[in-house]
Amino acid sequence: MAQTYIAFLRAINVGGRTVRMERLRELFAELGLERVRSYIQSGNVFFDTARTDRAALTRRIEQHLETALGYPVPTMLRTVEEVEELVAAEPFAGVEVTPELRLCVVFLSEPLPDGLEFPVHSPKGDWDILGADPGAAYVVVHLRNGRLGTNPATAFPPNYTGQGTSRFFHTTAKIVAAARKD
Repeated sequence: MAQTYIAFLRAINVGGRTVRMERLRELFAELGLERVRSYIQSGNVFFDTARTDRAALTRRIEQHLETALGYPVPTMLRTVEEVEELVAAEPFAGVEVTPELRLCVVFLSEPLPDGLEFPVHSPKGDWDILGADPGAAYVVVHLRNGRLGTNPATAFPPNYTGQGTSRFFHTTAKIVAAARKD
């Protein structure tokens, strides 16, 4: 039975690296993945597969993308159900949204090391990591003059060797809804 995955890709359409979504879908289809779709231009790809080894599938996708695009593309795979559970858990409950705040989910390639005490506040006051679970960190970003400040991943301990890619929380909810559409 096929499982629907959402691939959250880092380094797509940022920093001068541009990939059309049509090309990105082709690259996933070349791996034999089925019903490949994408959502907006920031590297969100949905697909079905009967493969059950997520780590091997992640490595295969990352290797294929790096070979085809010429640079590493860290990939965080989640099932639709996992992302639905994340959204339903309301990780930002109690946070009053204002025009100066953005709620972000940082999808992690591996859990943060033990011992990180939440919340973690940036020295400049531009973000707060409210908490984390093994697959994601939950960050409130405070805009300064309408701009994002430093990367909250700088708060991760130096011994964290994983990768992360962030999505706005409202976009994450839209991504999972789009992945559910047939």
